[in-house]
Amino acid sequence: MTTILIVDDEYLIADILSFALEDEGYLTVTAGSGQKALGILERERPQLIITDYMMPGMNGIELAEAVRGNQGLGQIPIVLMSGAQSHLGIARPDLFSKVFDKPFEISAVLEAVRALLCTG
Repeated sequence: MTTILIVDDEYLIADILSFALEDEGYLTVTAGSGQKALGILERERPQLIITDYMMPGMNGIELAEAVRGNQGLGQIPIVLMSGAQSHLGIARPDLFSKVFDKPFEISAVLEAVRALLCTG
């Protein structure tokens, strides 16, 4: 089963994404911070990561840089979601496969997830 890691300190957003993705047949794992996400990545091998930008301790760009710097994880597609900082993600196509503004349309996110997982 395809696993997606959702990283967001706003648990309502993480839950909404998780429920929507699980309805589409994906397995989801959630983390409330970048540090917790890195811990999860040590034991889980998700096929996709969806992360917020603004989080305590480590922002979404720092998380993406840590993932890209790990030889075993570097090829995982990463989607950034951000309220005001999406332009920072758009400026880093080396880190992010797709960037969404918050609030987002769940149908657009699901479409992007399907596309990214089909093309890898």
